[in-house]
Amino acid sequence: MNEEPEDYAEQVNQIKGGHNTSIGLNFVSVTVDEVVAEIAIGPEHLQPYGLVHGGVYSAMIETLCSTGAAINALERGQTTVGQENSTSFLRAVRGGTIRGRAVPIIKGRRSHVWEARIHDDQDRLVAIGRVRLLCLEAGAAAGGEEVKLVTGEADS
Repeated sequence: MNEEPEDYAEQVNQIKGGHNTSIGLNFVSVTVDEVVAEIAIGPEHLQPYGLVHGGVYSAMIETLCSTGAAINALERGQTTVGQENSTSFLRAVRGGTIRGRAVPIIKGRRSHVWEARIHDDQDRLVAIGRVRLLCLEAGAAAGGEEVKLVTGEADS
């Protein structure tokens, strides 16, 4: 029997908070094997030459990959933190909507590697990246505090 994986997009959109909200990221679908999100480009996303800032792509790739790893780790009672983000900018974009899709390369018990590709609204590849993440056991600390979900609103 071929069941569709559970889609967590609605739940993730409700708790995204922080930086994801500030860049206008909206999750389209979130499963254990694929994360898709979009950003409608506005003036706040542009650098002084009128192009989408590279940090937007890096942040989007980090978020897509981190979300995928976190959904997987959550099933084992773990959390995840990023260890490395490598993003390449391939084509300039000035407006419209960008859509990113991340898939796992390796999903281990201790670490994950995910790859994301971002396309513009003409389906041209504009950025690609990989993120390596560490899976932490429940109660683990990073930055001097226990790693837990903080949304900026009602923290869990």
